[in-house]
Amino acid sequence: MKKPLVLLVALTAACSVSAQYYYPDTENPDIARHTLRVQAQRVEFILPEVNGYTVFKADLHTHTIYSDGDCTPEFRVREAWYDGLDVLAVTDHVEYRRFEGKMLNFLKGYVPEGTEPINYNLIRKAGDERGIQSDLNVPVKLAQETAVKYGITVIPGAEITREPVAYGHYNALFTKDNNAIYAEDALQSLRNAKAQGALVMHNHPGWERKSLDHPEFEIAAYGEGLIDGIEIMNGGEFYPKAIARAHDKNLFVSANTDIHDTTVEVYRMQGFRRNMTLIFARENTLESLREAIEAHRTLAYSFGTIAGDEQLLKDLFTASVKAKVLHTDAKGRRTVALTNNSSVQYILRLPGQNPFILKPFSTVTTTVAKGKALSMSVENMWYSEKDHPQIEIGL
Repeated sequence: MKKPLVLLVALTAACSVSAQYYYPDTENPDIARHTLRVQAQRVEFILPEVNGYTVFKADLHTHTIYSDGDCTPEFRVREAWYDGLDVLAVTDHVEYRRFEGKMLNFLKGYVPEGTEPINYNLIRKAGDERGIQSDLNVPVKLAQETAVKYGITVIPGAEITREPVAYGHYNALFTKDNNAIYAEDALQSLRNAKAQGALVMHNHPGWERKSLDHPEFEIAAYGEGLIDGIEIMNGGEFYPKAIARAHDKNLFVSANTDIHDTTVEVYRMQGFRRNMTLIFARENTLESLREAIEAHRTLAYSFGTIAGDEQLLKDLFTASVKAKVLHTDAKGRRTVALTNNSSVQYILRLPGQNPFILKPFSTVTTTVAKGKALSMSVENMWYSEKDHPQIEIGL
């Protein structure tokens, strides 16, 4: 006789608990809304002001359906905002647009019968006299229209894309007319971009290659002064030797996603933040961002690693991490608290010790001998192929 009563109580409790997760819709009471469904939210990446500059988070290499990406320009903007970015460059391929035929097929009622894609894949071959027929400025325009609603600055751009080993890929940033870039001669394409005031960035310099050694084309491009910057990180690839090239050839550094699918798939589902170029600028405007990039006030961030100019790395670290003496014992030894006020996780090594992690918005303690400064190496910061910044904090 007790079992039915126990079952009834259990069912009543279950229904009561279940009911707590729903609420009636304000417009239609016949709809029950789930209380645990969370609205999509921006995930902030907090960095301090450094030397009077705001650190803007940027991705200078992205693709949409107007070349070979899987997403629209409008989606790219929303995705960037949710990922915590402030700046986005839309850099669809000039020479390659894999969806062009599908778009024409979808629009067959709007275009003349028999219309076929023309010169939509010029990466490994020359084009014909008809040239590129698509309007390569459209994806930038669509992204800019959407970005206004999110406070994101869209840098207009395009990727000059040729056979990767002998020629390589190059992003033209701050372009004025993407339709005026293409030339059969790849060097002339770079010249065309520079002629309209674009900054040219050497993309993924080691991709599909055996080394970072310059092929003949790169020797010519660098020799003419056509290259302004270089990706030292692209997706999951890191090119430490490219840091030295940036120093030697006076280039700005960057880290970008080169995203074709979604950052949820590539980064968030793996528990990582997307690649970012950190731009130290006065304002989030095209003019101010360009000034910062031309002045080489950029750092590259990828999978927790930051790379670039040694002094800029040190300045970012010292603006992010503060030291405070908590206690001094009878022998003058001090217990020091190190507090990280940023979203960056730092890997630190004190002299003669194993490295340890200082998590974002966290504090660790260490002991410093009497009369000594607090010295450390920041192991996840790189200013050359092998070297990490050495930080010394007076106490």
